[in-house]
Amino acid sequence: MSGSSTSDQPVRSGEERDGPLLITEDEQLLDDLLRLCAAAGALPEVGPGLPVGKAGGECARLVIVGADCAARLSGVGRRAGVILVGRDADDTALLRQAVAIGAERVLALPEGERWLVDRIADAVEGVGPPALTVGVIGGRGGAGASTLAGALAVTAARTGERTLLVDGDPLGGGIDVLLGGEKEKGLRWPAFAESRGRVAGGALAESLPRMHSLRVLSWDRGAEVAIPPAAMRAVLAAARRRGGAVVVDLPRRVDETAAEALAQVDLGLLLVPAELRAVAAARRVADGVRMVLRDVRVVACGAPGLQYGGGLPAAEVARLMRLPLAGELPWEDGVVEDLARGAVPGADARGPLARFCAGFWGRVRGGDVGDAGAAARRGAGPCGEQGGVPV
Repeated sequence: MSGSSTSDQPVRSGEERDGPLLITEDEQLLDDLLRLCAAAGALPEVGPGLPVGKAGGECARLVIVGADCAARLSGVGRRAGVILVGRDADDTALLRQAVAIGAERVLALPEGERWLVDRIADAVEGVGPPALTVGVIGGRGGAGASTLAGALAVTAARTGERTLLVDGDPLGGGIDVLLGGEKEKGLRWPAFAESRGRVAGGALAESLPRMHSLRVLSWDRGAEVAIPPAAMRAVLAAARRRGGAVVVDLPRRVDETAAEALAQVDLGLLLVPAELRAVAAARRVADGVRMVLRDVRVVACGAPGLQYGGGLPAAEVARLMRLPLAGELPWEDGVVEDLARGAVPGADARGPLARFCAGFWGRVRGGDVGDAGAAARRGAGPCGEQGGVPV
């Protein structure tokens, strides 16, 4: 069965090196493994054993060995990335075989399918620190949350950071319009409405419009499409796995889908105009956000009529909100007119908005992301430690 399969799933010829090497002659097991590779976005190679002269680390990053072929690989030496797969989780012989072939983990199907899909995808995409993910929420309507989210993304991309801007507000009019990219080719949210489980991070990014050196996931101009919570979870998890920076423009109302987005945010910025009515509205927004996200900080911002000292001091806004202050964003004369003419938020590196964003990224890249965010960035990969037994 060398290099062949009864399954209709595609396999690699051996030239490519992205997908795993599958070693099994059990046709039912092979069909299951090919299905899991497809779910992970990987194109595998199938063979009866390790390639000649490649018993070390030069072959595929991940080698999945069926229990039916374990005996012939006994004694080849331990190497990273070997998974032994069988059917019976209680079979002690499976553990003995795993030790004999130097496997790092023994796994039983179907119980371990979810773990194996994640492990295959990690081998294809590579595993590194997750993206620093920042959510931006307006304390009231018209506070400028989308403008700040766009400027944060543009500023991060300007430094060469791999950046993805996600429009999480279906009623916001489309953040691609704010960036002048509504005609750029690429997928929008409706294309991902049915996403479930694992989405390949690289494929996600390549499918999205590219604007101002960053990728943007926005809404199209059609009728509103409700994004199920599972789709939001899958898409944002894929975006985070690519590393870099992810900025999410979030709605003020926390429904189930917004809660899924907030669950993957490291740090939330609540934009609050420096006036009492705005503070009162923002406190209600904050109550909903803090039910999901622990690290929420206030950005006290100016508004028309407040630029001449008529507003509350930034420290007072934060005190009334009972939240830490992330910074103060002064009102820019002519900003509304500039945006209407197609100016990109944060494009002027010398403007107050860009300076605020540059200062913010400098602080959070220095480690100021809170306990939960820092733990997420230091933590294990998306596989965790579930679904198999380490050997």
